[in-house]
Amino acid sequence: MKLFCVFLVALACVGGTMGNGLKCTLKPANVPTSWIDIVDPCVKVMESQVKTEIAAAMKYLAMGAHFARDTINRPGFSKFFFESASEEREHAIKIIEYLLMRGQLTNDVSKLLKFPVILNNNDTNIRQEWLSAEEALSDALKLEAEVTRSIRNIIITCENPKETETSSFNDYHLVDYLITDFLEEQHKGQRDLAGKLSTLGKMMQTHGQLGEFLFDKKLLNGEI
Repeated sequence: MKLFCVFLVALACVGGTMGNGLKCTLKPANVPTSWIDIVDPCVKVMESQVKTEIAAAMKYLAMGAHFARDTINRPGFSKFFFESASEEREHAIKIIEYLLMRGQLTNDVSKLLKFPVILNNNDTNIRQEWLSAEEALSDALKLEAEVTRSIRNIIITCENPKETETSSFNDYHLVDYLITDFLEEQHKGQRDLAGKLSTLGKMMQTHGQLGEFLFDKKLLNGEI
């Protein structure tokens, strides 16, 4: 069967070379578009969310790199923030995959991203240094809150999108997907960061800089 498919593709390429030199051209398939029902406002906010997730990933990468420096040497925090960056990148991929499932992004997916990626209009640069791990965790919590608000805005838009012929349109599947797969994780992540920030603050009040060192060791071993 595989050989038969290869043979068919080879025939198509040979047919293409007859009129276009050595260029292999295949005509696009004639696929109906009636199954594509996601409205444009939803597509736009979902595409914007891809950029938001990538921007968050880049900020976490900056945090991870900062605490990995030999002059800082906090491997626990570095590992935590690098893992957080991977999670944000995976979120961006999940959104892209969802849009593809709904018949969107059929052209150049790379157009979604423009560098430098920014989270919002007031944030044109990615921070490179933090005075303490406590400050970094606080920034991370604020970042997650911004991402959560962005997801909620998508839900609001897709429950009752404007600029459409059918104003009563409600994309139940997309809304359910975001609530189940994204908001649940966002709220748990925020609670986890708030707990870590609280514990670290108490340890530093009691032990000073040694508290941050001990917290980092526990974070590295997965004990916090």
